[in-house]
Amino acid sequence: MRSALDRLRHALSFEIIALILVIPAGAILFDVPLHDFGVVGIVSATLATLWNLGYNVLFDLALQRLTGTTLKSRIVRVLHALAFEAGLLVVLLPFIAWYLGISLWDAFVLDIALAAFYIVYAYVFNLIYDTLFPLPEWAQEQAEST
Repeated sequence: MRSALDRLRHALSFEIIALILVIPAGAILFDVPLHDFGVVGIVSATLATLWNLGYNVLFDLALQRLTGTTLKSRIVRVLHALAFEAGLLVVLLPFIAWYLGISLWDAFVLDIALAAFYIVYAYVFNLIYDTLFPLPEWAQEQAEST
């Protein structure tokens, strides 16, 4: 399992890189002032970081209990990303509607578009992160499976 510092590095790097990508793109795509989309992005990233820390610990504990390892297959990575975004959607929807002064439906559409980006981004980010910062037991597990 990953250490607390490793999980913090993961969560912060995930959100910082995402904000660099999503704030300017979101402001342009949704015709929202950069400042307003920046506030939505930063509040969303803060909530997502907190959710990320807790979610990943619980996911890894469940995965280890069910499979005996935290090594994720491609399908598990997809399920991991989808479940993360579904939980985050429930929390963010009311905030986005309120802050941008839009209907819940418009907030839902905006949030679904963001979630679609984040699902792909989470998959790619986590694949790269796990490649750059592998756990020692994964090398042994992969060697045993080949």
